Amino acid sequence: MTGNELRERFLSFFAGKGHTIVPSSSLVPANDPTLLFTNAGMVQFKDVFLGLDRRPFKRATTAQKCVRAGGKHNDLDTVGRTARHHTFFEMLGNFSFGDYFKGEAIAYAWEFLTRVLELPPERLWITVYQDDDEAYRLWQEVAGVPAERIVRMGEKDNFWAMGDTGPCGPCSEIIYDRGPEHACRSNPCALGACDCDRWLEIWNLVFMQYERDAGGNLTPLPRPSIDTGMGLERVASVLQGVDSNFDTDLLQPLIKAMEGLSGRAYDRGEAGFPFRVIADHARACTFLIADGVLPGNEGRSYVLRRILRRAARFGKALGVEEPFLYRLVATVVNIMGQAYPEVAEQQDYIARVMRQEEERFHETLNDGMRVLSGILERAGREGRQTITGQEAFTLYDTYGFPLDLTEEIAGEQGFKVDRAGFEDAMAAQRERARAAREDVKAYEFALAFAGNLDDIGGTEFTGYGRLEDTGKVLVLVREGERVPSLAGGETGYAVLDRTPCYPEGGGQVGDQGSLAWPGGAARVQDTRRLPDGKIVHQVTVTAGNLTAGQEVKVMVDRERRLATARNHTATHLLHRALKNVLGEHANQAGSLVTPERLRFDFTHFAPLTEEELRAIEKEVNQKVLANLPVTTLETSLQEARAMGATALFGEKYGERVRVVKIDAYSLELCGGTHLRSTSEVGLFRLTGESSIGAGVRRVEAVTGTAALDLVSQESQELATVAGLLKVPPFQVAGRVQQLLDKGKEMEREITRLRNQLAGYTVRELLGHVREVDGVPVLQARVDIADAEALRELADKVRDKLGSGVVVLGSQHDGRVNFVAMVSKDLVKRGVHAGNLLREVARIAAGGGGGRADMAQAGGKDPSKLDQALAYSLKVVAQQVR
Repeated sequence: MTGNELRERFLSFFAGKGHTIVPSSSLVPANDPTLLFTNAGMVQFKDVFLGLDRRPFKRATTAQKCVRAGGKHNDLDTVGRTARHHTFFEMLGNFSFGDYFKGEAIAYAWEFLTRVLELPPERLWITVYQDDDEAYRLWQEVAGVPAERIVRMGEKDNFWAMGDTGPCGPCSEIIYDRGPEHACRSNPCALGACDCDRWLEIWNLVFMQYERDAGGNLTPLPRPSIDTGMGLERVASVLQGVDSNFDTDLLQPLIKAMEGLSGRAYDRGEAGFPFRVIADHARACTFLIADGVLPGNEGRSYVLRRILRRAARFGKALGVEEPFLYRLVATVVNIMGQAYPEVAEQQDYIARVMRQEEERFHETLNDGMRVLSGILERAGREGRQTITGQEAFTLYDTYGFPLDLTEEIAGEQGFKVDRAGFEDAMAAQRERARAAREDVKAYEFALAFAGNLDDIGGTEFTGYGRLEDTGKVLVLVREGERVPSLAGGETGYAVLDRTPCYPEGGGQVGDQGSLAWPGGAARVQDTRRLPDGKIVHQVTVTAGNLTAGQEVKVMVDRERRLATARNHTATHLLHRALKNVLGEHANQAGSLVTPERLRFDFTHFAPLTEEELRAIEKEVNQKVLANLPVTTLETSLQEARAMGATALFGEKYGERVRVVKIDAYSLELCGGTHLRSTSEVGLFRLTGESSIGAGVRRVEAVTGTAALDLVSQESQELATVAGLLKVPPFQVAGRVQQLLDKGKEMEREITRLRNQLAGYTVRELLGHVREVDGVPVLQARVDIADAEALRELADKVRDKLGSGVVVLGSQHDGRVNFVAMVSKDLVKRGVHAGNLLREVARIAAGGGGGRADMAQAGGKDPSKLDQALAYSLKVVAQQVR
C-alpha cells in the first residue's frame, strides 16, 4: 500500500464513522503564538478543547502536516540518524469533542489496523497509563488484546497534558512488534524495558478526561474528548515491509533523485546519513515555504534558514558544490502534490525561494571564511588564544557559519572557541526574537486580562459608519487588576459595550481619541482587541473620575483616522499595482498602516528597478486621480473567494468576512477602515524599497499631506543644491556627474603618488636586509598605524626580495603590530611565519600566529618593539634547516 493510499483509506474510514474530514491547517499556527509550528493534529482544535471555540461538528478526522524543529519540539539533530525521526511528517488523526470516548476510540483504532490495513493482531502491543484500569479493561473486552500484551506505564510516557494547567488525560499507545530480528541486546528486550527499533509506536490515543488546576489537582471534564495521532510514515514502513521510513515510497524517490544529483550511491547505513537528512529537509523546506514561511533571521524564518542551509552543507558532503535542493521540489510535488495542492500550485515559487537562499548561503559561506580569517588575525594581534562566543555567534548568525566548522578551522591555527559564550549569545537572540514578535506581544497583552473579564459582555464596534458614539464602561483595569474607578492623572484600560474606536488589527494601528462624561474627560491613547472580541481602550483620565458602569461619549481623533484610512486604501492600490507591474507572484507578506506612513512587504526575488518603482507609483496615482469608488460588503468566506477576493496568506478568517472593493481594480478581504473614494488619497509617493529576507521585499510610502510635504521638501533641497552648484535645477545631475568624474581622476592621481611613495619605502627597507645562515632577513620598525597597510607593505617587500624573511613592526595608541612574511622556498626549509611571530610578540607582551608563509600578531608593550624585532633574527636562525 502506498503512502498516498494509506492517507486516503484512513480519512475514508473515519468519514464512514461519522467524522467530518477537515483539511490540514497551515504549518504556521493561526491562533497560538506559543508555538513556532503546527506539531500535532490537535493544534488546529486547541481552542475547541479549551472551550474557546465551537465547530459545527463533534467528530473530525485529519491528515495534518507537521514540523518539529526549533523550540521544545525539536527533532532536527536526530533526523537521518534514526529510522523514524523527521522535521516534517504527517499525522493522521481522529477527534471527538465531547461525543464518543474510550470504548469507541479503541474499537475504531483496532478495526482500522486489523481489518482495513490487515495488520496481524499478534504483532500489536498496547501501553496504558498505570492507573487507567478502564483502558486496560477495554483493550481486552473491545479489541480482544490479551493481558500479556498490554503494558502499564508511568506518567512520563502515558499521560498527556496541553500545558501545566488545562485539559489532560491518560493515553494508550499502539506498538507494532517488528520481530526478534530487530531486537537489541538488552536483557530483556521488552516493551517498557528498552527503546529499541523492535518496538515501533504507530498510534497514540489520548483520552482527555481531566482539567488540571494550578495546584496540580485533577477534576473530571463534563465532556471528555478524544485526540489521536498516527504517524503516516511509520505505518507506511510497516505496510511496505521496510526497516526505515526513508525506504518508503514517501521518501525513497527523494533519495533516488539525490543519487542522480550527486553521482553517489545511497547506503542504508551510517554513510547514507547525508542522503536521509537531505530527503527530510527537502520536504520540510517545500511545505514551510508553501505555507508562507521565508528564510530569515528570526523565529520561524530562522528555523527554515537553518534547515535549508543544513541540507546544503550535507550536499557539500556528497560532493555537490552548486545549489541543488531546489531541484528536489519537483520530486516532493510528485509525491505529495495531489494530497496537498498548495505545494503543486506554488512549485515554481518554492523552487525560486530555495535556489535564492542556497545561492546566498554559498556566498555567505565564502564571506564567512574571510571574516573568520580576520577574527583569527585580530585575536593573534591581541594575544588571545580564544575566539569569543560573540564572534562565533556573528559568524553563525550573519554568515550561516556552523559552530563546528568555526571550531575546526580555529583549532588548526591553535585557537579555541568559547562555546559557552556562543550558547549565551544564541539564547539572547532567541529572547530578542521572541520579545519582538507582535503576535507574542498581543498574546501577552491578552494574558494580562485573563480572568478579569470573564463576567462581562462583548463590545460592539460601530466605527465603520461613525466617529462618535456613546458607550457604557463595562470594566476598568489598572496594573492587571480590576478597579472601580480611575482618578485624574491615572492610566488604565477601559472596556465599553459600544465604541467607534478601531482596534489594532490587520496591520492597521488602533485609533486614538477621547472620552467625555459630565464633569470628566479622558484621552484614548490606543485601542486593541482581545481574542474573544472585547475591545480595550488605553486611557488616561485628564479631568474628574472615570467609573465602571457610567455612560461616556467616545470620540475618535478624526484627522488621525482619516490619515490612517488614506494609507490603508493606498495600501490596497499598491498591492494591485505591484501585481500588475511585477507579476501575480507579488503577494502580501505583511503590512503596517499608520497615520504617518504605510509599509508593505511582498514576495519578489530581486530589488525593484527605478523603472519598476516609477511604474508602480504612476499606476497608483492614476487610480487616485480616477476617483474610483471604495465600497465594502459582508459575505461568506466561500462567496468572497468565489468573487476572487485576495486573502492574506495564513490569516485566520471566520465564516463571515468583510470585503473591500475599489471599483473593478482591487478586491480584498479586510477589516480595516477606508476612504469613500480613491481621490481622497490625494497623492502617493514611494519613499523606500529594501529586502527583509530571501524572496521578500519591502516598500514604504506616504500619502496626502505627508506626500505633499515630501514633495515640497525635495523641491527645496533641489533648489539649495542647485544654488551651491551655481546651475539651474534641471542641470544639477549633469553638474554632479562632472564633479564625480573629476573626483575619480583625483583618486587615480592619489593612488599613483601613494604607489610611488611606497616604492621609495620598499627600496629604503631593502637596504637593511641582513643574512642569517645564508637566509636574507629584513626586520624593521616602520611608521604605519594601520595593520592592513602594514601587511601590504610587507607583501611588496617580500615580492622584491624574492627569497627571504620579512618581519615588520609598528606602534599605535599604546599597542604594537607585527607582520611576518616568508617566501615559499624558505617555508620548505622549516621557517614558519606563525611560529616566528608567536615568539617575537611574546617579548612585547603579546601573542599571535598564522600560516607558515604569513602571520600577524600584536603586543601591549611598545617599549619592547625594537628588542622583539631584533629577536626575530635569532628565531629564524633556530628554524632554518
